[in-house]
Amino acid sequence: MFLTISTTGTPERPATDLGFLLHKHPEKAQAFSTSYGKAHVLYPEADAERCTAALLLEVDAVALVRRGKGKGRGGAPDAALAQYVNDRPYAASSLLAVALSGVFSSAMRGVCNARPERAAQPLPLGIEVPALPARGGPDLVRRLFEPLGWTVTAEPVALDSEFPEWGDSRYVRLVLESDALTLAEALRHLYVLLPVLDDAKHYWVAPDEVDKLLRAGEGWLPAHPEQHLITNRYLSRRWSLTREARERLELVRLAEADDSEVEEIDNAVEAETEAEEKPTPLAVQRRDAIIAALQESGAARVLDLGCGQGQLVQALLRNPRFTEIVGVDVSMRALTIASRRLKLDRMGERQASRVQLFQSSLAYTDNRLKGYDAAVLSEVIEHLDLPRLPALEYAVFGAARPRTVLVTTPNVEYNVRWESLPAGHVRHGDHRFEWTREEFRTWAGAVAERHGYGVEFVPVGPDDPEVGPPTQMAVFTQKTVNDKEAKAA
Repeated sequence: MFLTISTTGTPERPATDLGFLLHKHPEKAQAFSTSYGKAHVLYPEADAERCTAALLLEVDAVALVRRGKGKGRGGAPDAALAQYVNDRPYAASSLLAVALSGVFSSAMRGVCNARPERAAQPLPLGIEVPALPARGGPDLVRRLFEPLGWTVTAEPVALDSEFPEWGDSRYVRLVLESDALTLAEALRHLYVLLPVLDDAKHYWVAPDEVDKLLRAGEGWLPAHPEQHLITNRYLSRRWSLTREARERLELVRLAEADDSEVEEIDNAVEAETEAEEKPTPLAVQRRDAIIAALQESGAARVLDLGCGQGQLVQALLRNPRFTEIVGVDVSMRALTIASRRLKLDRMGERQASRVQLFQSSLAYTDNRLKGYDAAVLSEVIEHLDLPRLPALEYAVFGAARPRTVLVTTPNVEYNVRWESLPAGHVRHGDHRFEWTREEFRTWAGAVAERHGYGVEFVPVGPDDPEVGPPTQMAVFTQKTVNDKEAKAA
């Protein structure tokens, strides 16, 4: 799979500035690992008058099948041979688009500290893709690229040059030329339109693909005459995502026409409506409080111990600051439901690399739990018999020892405020106990003292002046060596 980017220059503005813009030195041949092979960047020619950068992508077709698990082109269960014998190593596709965004990410954003004025100026550009799948033929290629300011040459590739009567294949040799576009604009055009022309993606299209499309399409997609076809194909004909993308693009178009911000256009709901909305459920308030505490602690790698059906894991995945999220539960049924909730089998590659689920009992030490920034025990401890709590305490605070531990549990004093809860009853049939604020503070303080943690208490939900909040949270923070030495002194 091959693509070249060329430009011309003068002694005052040499063509080799392309190396600065791409952040790749013309005198070096560089290689970059990708999820499905290796990308090479090299310069067949580089002087003041003309410079050409080439991106060569070597695809490991076997790895693509093994990691794809049925997703994307060639992944159908009745296409076993097509999974291994296909055009992916040779024809431009979403694989090449992903490699472009990874290898030339700074150039795609228009960032170049060494030559900022060149990054912001149009360049004389020539781009060639020797083998481009084009479902729609050369005519569609021209309809997609010409409105963006490109001069397009799309030569059909014959099925077999020895048998011209067989006609043309679905591939074209593409040459694009323009002197009115910046390099960043050119790369964003390719990033979106290569998979659109191929009409397939090698990975599952998740909801975050809408954001990717709008970022890459900024400045050109809202007014493109083939906008509907582009969004439909780029989002793999997922109707809900396509509708969302078109609605957001229409807002952008209206804002540009009115010379205003999108937020000013999208203000149909009046402020009074917000006051009429239903109160936020306690479960949501609890998750928000946990995420806020994790952010304040600076944690990036988080354990959700007793993750249940994965609601907290799902909320953590929406925040990119959490780079690794592990859900742990003793119940395989709960983990199966969590996997379905998260749609792990259809999740995009980058998102899937951030999350894992596994079975483990918190009554036993588990080496897999060591080395994390933070652990969350959300509404977990009250499901254990009191004699089992010391085992959980040692497994989490003594063996795993994350830097921060968050523990939430019901405040039994608040139960009198639940009109639907009979007097003397616990909130859930499986709760083995529910503590008062004093009982919880006593337990948490003893745990912190035994294992070298400090502890603070945070109310979750409305903090009633008489009975306290519905949920109480303890934030344990591991003491530093200096803290311990100072205490000993």
